[in-house]
Amino acid sequence: MRITVKANVAAPIDQVWRAYTTPADIVKWNAASDDWHTTEATVDLRDGGAFSSRMEAKDGSMGFDFAGTYTKIAEHERIEYAFGDRKAEVEFLPGPKGVLVRVVFDSEPTHSVEQQQGGWQAILDNFARYVELQEKR
Repeated sequence: MRITVKANVAAPIDQVWRAYTTPADIVKWNAASDDWHTTEATVDLRDGGAFSSRMEAKDGSMGFDFAGTYTKIAEHERIEYAFGDRKAEVEFLPGPKGVLVRVVFDSEPTHSVEQQQGGWQAILDNFARYVELQEKR
């Protein structure tokens, strides 16, 4: 099953793209809730390049690595990647009020579709807030 999440980001495409693909930015927005954070991220932004994010509970009770390989990069337009046996696509669609970021990903069997959609949406909402705060500076 494929799941879609999306958010409009009121910022220019170059700023949205940079925040989505730069490790120093990723560690500031990549969390689904306030009790989690990303402690490190790596990005090799090219077809065949690897990425990873270390996500951990702030109380140290658990953590995991989210990692994969980029399968297609179209700057300022699209990122496709594989993680395990799953795939995802991220589209960047500029419009009159900023950039619509749409993520479509393969679901997994452990968590409900609602949990997966809610978690990925929360991360994307954090991303939008982060970029918009940077835009105001």
